[in-house]
Formats: sequence, structure tokens, C-alpha cells
Amino acid sequence: MVIEYLKFRWKFAVLLAIIACVFASSYLLFEMPIITVLYPLALCLIIVIVSGAVDFAKFCSSHRLLAVDALPEAKNLIERDYQTIIEKLQEEEKVAHHEAVSDYNNMVEYYTVWAHQIKTPIASMRLQLEPEDTEQARKLMSDLNRIESYVEMVLTFLRLDSDSSDYVIKEHNLDEIIRPAVRKFAKDFISKKLTMNYEPTGFTVLTDEKWLSFIIEQIISNAVKYTSEGGVKIHMDEPGVLCIEDTGIGIAPEDLPRIFENGYTGFNGREDKRASGIGLYLCKRIAGNLGHKITAKSQLGLGTTLILDLNKSDINVRNE
Repeated sequence: MVIEYLKFRWKFAVLLAIIACVFASSYLLFEMPIITVLYPLALCLIIVIVSGAVDFAKFCSSHRLLAVDALPEAKNLIERDYQTIIEKLQEEEKVAHHEAVSDYNNMVEYYTVWAHQIKTPIASMRLQLEPEDTEQARKLMSDLNRIESYVEMVLTFLRLDSDSSDYVIKEHNLDEIIRPAVRKFAKDFISKKLTMNYEPTGFTVLTDEKWLSFIIEQIISNAVKYTSEGGVKIHMDEPGVLCIEDTGIGIAPEDLPRIFENGYTGFNGREDKRASGIGLYLCKRIAGNLGHKITAKSQLGLGTTLILDLNKSDINVRNE
């Protein structure tokens, strides 16, 4: 703080030093006794120190007020002008923030209605396709699942930064969350002739069922998308650490550190034009809110393992 004050008042300090030098030089030029120079200089120095201490205290007080977004009392015309400008900027910022929040809420409301409307024809098409067990029907069902997944991703992306949330944090049986996610992609496994090796965990997790389901479904969706032979294995590596492992194309070493970034697809994602680069980003954000940790390990051409550490307890959402 002292250094910042000296930077603020350095011109004034230099001016005082120049005046003192002029004062001392004038006395010495007239060959007056040294005591007549030192005595008034000492008195002036004491006055400067006391005045500087008072000014420093006011400087610190003004800094503390500004730190809590409160403006100190204006002491002159220039400070009043600055405060007027700041108050106008604050008012404009409040109006802009209010408009941004209103626009954001309207956008979320619009896409929420849109999502519910588009789910109706999706459900209708699914009902028409379910009785059929042909290769074409399975392909269409897979495409419908993908469309529904994209709709959910849109809603999830919008809700992440919403002021309100629908997180309901409580204890859940992890297997009761995993099984519906596996069943959702059953026809995809069948159409691609992939195996599913699921080992029940018997684990109870403190989480939100809907949001954790989204994470697991997204990971399984990616595993199915990028696996052409072999299969997917879901198991618990150690208590509270869920692993979803596939035998797919894998991730390049240079891409692995960035797969959770928004919009990043990597080499394999760019090869697959369906990749959006948003799925794992959403998983990372949601996992962080739930107090979970998600990581990945992979070898190019040998598959990928997504690891969910569910032992975390530092939940970053309100349980409403």
C-alpha cells in the first residue's frame, strides 16, 4: 500500500524536494550559519511527515471504500466530475445487465418450448418404429436417439448459466441410474454388433439423478459413436470411481488434454462431421457442479476410458 501511495504522490514529493533545495541553497549563498538552514528544514520535514501520514490515511480509506463499490466523498470539482461519470456508467451497466438477463431468460424459455414441441414428433416416430425390427428401422431409431440427444444438449447448455437450477441432490443407487442409460442405446449396440459388459456397482452416490444420467448417457453415446467393433465396458475401478471403457478409435495424445473444452473436437472429431465438441464440455461442467470429477485416458486406435470420480462432496449447486 505504501508503494502505491508513493507512486500516486511522487510528483508532490519531487516538488517538495526541489523547494527544500532552493530554500537551503538560498541560505547557504548568503553564508548564514548552518543551524539557520537545518532548523527550518527539520521543522518543514516534521510538517511534511505529519501531513503525509494524514494524507496516506485518507488514501487508504478511499481505497477501502472503492473496494466495496462505495465512492468516497468528493473533495473538489474534478472528483465530483469523476463521480458523476462513474454513477452514469453504473446506471448504464445496471440497465444493460437487466436487458441481458431478460434476453437470456426469453431465449431459454423459447428453446425450452421448442424442445418440448419437437419431442412430440420424435416420440410419435419412435412409437411407429418400435414394432419394426429391420435394419432400416434400427438405423432410423438410432438417428432419432441422436436428435433427442442434441435437443437435450441445447437445453443443458442453456441451463448451465441460469440463475435458477433444478438440481435435487440426494443419495441414489448408481446402478438405477446406469441401467436406463444402457437400455437407451440397446438398439445402437445391436445395429453395430457391439458388446456391452456392465458390472453392477452396488454403490450409493450423492448426486442429482437427472444430471448424472445426462453425463453417463453422453459418455455411452460417444463410446458407441466412435466404436465400430468390440464393445463398451462399464465397471467400478475402485469404490466410487466409475469407468466407461470402449474399444473405439481412441484419442490422439495431443488432443487428449483439450477434449473437455467447449467446441473442441480434435482430429477424430473433425474426421466425423457429426461431432459438435460440446458433449464432453457439458459433462465437465455438470460434473463440477455436482462435486464429481471426470477425466479421460486413451490410446489412439485402442479405445478410450472416461473416469467418473463420484466420491467428491464439494457440491457447487443449491439444492432447491
